[in-house]
Amino acid sequence: MSSFRDAAMMSKAWPFEEARKVLKRYQKIIPEKEFVLFETGYGPSGLPHIGTFGEVARTSMVMRAFQAISDIPAKLICFSDDLDGMRKVPSNVPNPDALEQYLQMPLTSVPDPFGTYESFGHHNNAMLRRFLDTFGFEYEFISATDFYKSGQFDEVLLRAAEKYSDIMKVMMASLREERQQTYSIFLPIHPKTGRVMYVPMKSVNAVDGTVTFDDEDGREMTLPITGGNVKLQWKPDFGARWAALGVDFEMYGKDHSTNTPIYDRICEILGQRKPEHFTYELFLDENGHKISKSSGNGVSIDQWLNYASAESLSYFMYQKPKTAKRMYFDVIPKAVDEYHQQLRAYETQDEKARLNNPVWHIHNGHVPKSDMVISFAMLLNLASVSSAETKETLWGFIQRYVPGSGPESHPSMDQAVGFAVRYYNDFVKPTKTYRTASKVEQQALEALRDALIAHDGAVDDETLQSIVYAEGRERFDPLRDWFTAIYEVLLGSSQGPRFGGFIALYGVDETVKLIDEALSGKLVP
Repeated sequence: MSSFRDAAMMSKAWPFEEARKVLKRYQKIIPEKEFVLFETGYGPSGLPHIGTFGEVARTSMVMRAFQAISDIPAKLICFSDDLDGMRKVPSNVPNPDALEQYLQMPLTSVPDPFGTYESFGHHNNAMLRRFLDTFGFEYEFISATDFYKSGQFDEVLLRAAEKYSDIMKVMMASLREERQQTYSIFLPIHPKTGRVMYVPMKSVNAVDGTVTFDDEDGREMTLPITGGNVKLQWKPDFGARWAALGVDFEMYGKDHSTNTPIYDRICEILGQRKPEHFTYELFLDENGHKISKSSGNGVSIDQWLNYASAESLSYFMYQKPKTAKRMYFDVIPKAVDEYHQQLRAYETQDEKARLNNPVWHIHNGHVPKSDMVISFAMLLNLASVSSAETKETLWGFIQRYVPGSGPESHPSMDQAVGFAVRYYNDFVKPTKTYRTASKVEQQALEALRDALIAHDGAVDDETLQSIVYAEGRERFDPLRDWFTAIYEVLLGSSQGPRFGGFIALYGVDETVKLIDEALSGKLVP
């Protein structure tokens, strides 16, 4: 075994820990299908949200880790449950009232409210694939509608009819008494109305492969289980899909965790080995509510990419998957800066440390160098004090601070500069709140101004930071009150950058002018 594979087998990074569980399944045998299958599911009841991306990104990270420790081929499938009936109309689509008449219709039979695809399900599937393709994921897409109607699910559906009582027994144990009276694992699709029907079965004929039931109007009907005439309820569908495809690994949100034993048992009843699972915590919006496709709360993939790079989003997804995280615009700057910190750290790390570094998993071992000579947080502060409306404004400061830098030589930096201008104008500028300095703060700022005017030495970060410290050390206890005053009086924010570095970037003369404007009251509305 190579030293790299040895290190990978010992890595404590969570994708490697999950990959080793998958590898353990095939220590003695090779999978009959000749590859290991990773799956991620998508319910296209609404537009794909950032949590959907996270699930595919994280599953891809586990698959890449598996490929690093095993020679068994691996494949990722993204499965869309687009044969589900539309239970409610999403609020974030055009003319939602027009979709009311299509409730309980399969999503691939509901007209596309955006008018671009043959159905709402097809539209949402296309959106998902566009998002995934943007990030370069390697995956195979499967539509539940196609899977059922093409007959690929027929064998498992017929087996479910044979094992109907066993599967029903599993489901009955999880249902309230009143729900037990009408529940069936099979949901017929009405041949005339096209609606998915939640009706009890009068009989399930495993020999003929049919189900008999009364429709909503009391008419008795018999339909073949196969060919897309009948679909499975979502919990049985989960386990049946694992059995039909031979899934080896799937991750899903904490809200599914109580159903895991149900999924597993149904998969086993249908004759297949249950997969390995990974349960992640949910994403929350700015109010602490779960992100929902139908309500469109939180940050969308397009919105994140409007203010930061795709890699920063992947970094955010890698971090602490078992911890619930707020997914709102204010997490973006921190994610950007931490991602580039890890890129810089990677250059000097040994093999063991690199395999534990998030950027190895984001870039599958092909890690680029960072050309971010200024942090994103610093760019936002610079944009704030300079009221930057264009990238050129910020580049003027950057090129003075780092001679020889520019958009062509520092493309990631140039991209970040554009993001910073956009983020500042949309989020920072509307919330800036300056305040008047107290008497002690005014004295300290005057002293800092005078010290900067008198300074004729080096203008590097450390030298300027020592001047800032010197003027605050004798006047503030704790010293952090001094920096809070600087941020709130000069930058209009409760937090800010290391101020010596900011002065070096913004300029000594410009900082002197900024202090004068603050002391004269020009910054306070």
